Amino acid sequence: MTGTGRQLVLELPHRQALGRDDFLVTASNTAAVALIDHWPDWPAHAAMIVGPPGSGKSHLVEVWRQRSKAARVQAADVRVETTPELLLSGAAAIEDAAPPLNERGLFHLLNLARQQDSSVLLTAETRPEHWKIALPDLLSRLKAIPVLEILPPDDALLRGVLVKLFFDRQIAAAEATISFMLARMPRSLGAARLLVAEVDRRALEERAEVTRPFVAKVMEDFSDPGLFGDED
Repeated sequence: MTGTGRQLVLELPHRQALGRDDFLVTASNTAAVALIDHWPDWPAHAAMIVGPPGSGKSHLVEVWRQRSKAARVQAADVRVETTPELLLSGAAAIEDAAPPLNERGLFHLLNLARQQDSSVLLTAETRPEHWKIALPDLLSRLKAIPVLEILPPDDALLRGVLVKLFFDRQIAAAEATISFMLARMPRSLGAARLLVAEVDRRALEERAEVTRPFVAKVMEDFSDPGLFGDED
């Protein structure tokens, strides 16, 4: 412990719950969750989940991978020569599908999935009609894929995420503390993650209990919007 009464904090990883039962379902993400729950009975061989960073796309991908045994790769890393390997399990998850990407590789993957009766799940921040795609056949194929959008988080989702984030860090936050945070924080899941991480870090450093007054002090110090970055 230092002379100021604080202690050094080791940056140890905390456990994240990434199962289907751990994903919080509200009106903002119902359609995307239904897509995952209804696999393999999809209307097409490929589907896409669209939402901002931190909205839960990767969580849903992991839930789907646990069921489908899908390979997982960034869209920028898809290559024509590696597409057969990606579909060895009969399913592939392609994340961050937006330019710049290997257009011929992705087009080949989608064609191969249809030929082999395999499944491809893509994630992206925006819908494909907003992308700059040079390969017309790929753009046509992407526009034909069902797109499920994750909407901005509502209060119910933000509240649930705060509770889950504290639980993952083994912190029992009181309802009054959660409500206090919810009324004053930026309306994004990314901001929730950053804020809970900072509360946890400060609590460990100062050997403090996570109470409403303590959280108020952390939020006061953390109030500059720039500190939340562009994580939402």
